[in-house]
Amino acid sequence: MKLFVSVDMEGITGLPDETFVDSHRNNYERARRIMTEEANAIATAAFEKGVHEVLVNDSHSKMNNLLVEEMHPDVELITGEVKPLSMVQSLDETYTGAVFAGYHARAGQPGVMSHTMIFGVRNIFINDVVVGELGFNAYVAGHFDVPVLLVAGDDGACREAEALIPGVVTAAVKQSISRSSVRTLHPSKAQALLKEKMAEALEKLSEIKPLKAPDNPIMRIEFTNYGEAEWAAMMPGCVIEEGTTIVRYEAKNIIEAYRAMLVMTELAMQTKFC
Repeated sequence: MKLFVSVDMEGITGLPDETFVDSHRNNYERARRIMTEEANAIATAAFEKGVHEVLVNDSHSKMNNLLVEEMHPDVELITGEVKPLSMVQSLDETYTGAVFAGYHARAGQPGVMSHTMIFGVRNIFINDVVVGELGFNAYVAGHFDVPVLLVAGDDGACREAEALIPGVVTAAVKQSISRSSVRTLHPSKAQALLKEKMAEALEKLSEIKPLKAPDNPIMRIEFTNYGEAEWAAMMPGCVIEEGTTIVRYEAKNIIEAYRAMLVMTELAMQTKFC
């Protein structure tokens, strides 16, 4: 068995605000260590249950947060930020299952540091389904017939996963009080929970099915202001829906939609507010 693990940061145990997830802020180095320990807990449980290969993809910000020298020695790590499939880089049909750890709720929803890719995104729609990072990544996994077995993060991320992926196992390591405060487990207890839930997810492997995107999906990204929509719509194939800040893109498949989303959000970040 092969396991793919995408590790974001906002949903990691004990992290309540941006001072832990911004590499220029004072709590970042502490957060990197906890993030690495949680990735290791998941990998350890997977190896104990018979998984022979674990690939971990660093999926937060510049995507170079995990401490490679402190990773489980049998894990392979993808680190660095320019990746064609970003948070799900190198996931393909050879993997038995996927795990999303350190995940958070989508933009506009209750949950610590909730957002979708960039703060300029209000909603992403795949046809009529609203998705955040979690949902979009799950659709990419489904394109390769890979089920998302376990989602770990704050309670908002877990609720989102359970609503979208039938049978998925979730591990809430902290409860959101506000967007910048949490009630959290101690890291050692969180790691024990992650090991327990990883083992449970592998036992349920046959019951959890891949999340399938529609054929020829229509992706619509709603931005927070018109300037962001203008920038995003500069990508060929995009149009702004009249009277809105929604940019529409008709894709051949979910992989094309995902890569288009990456380009559109990068463009949108060029918007100036002064």
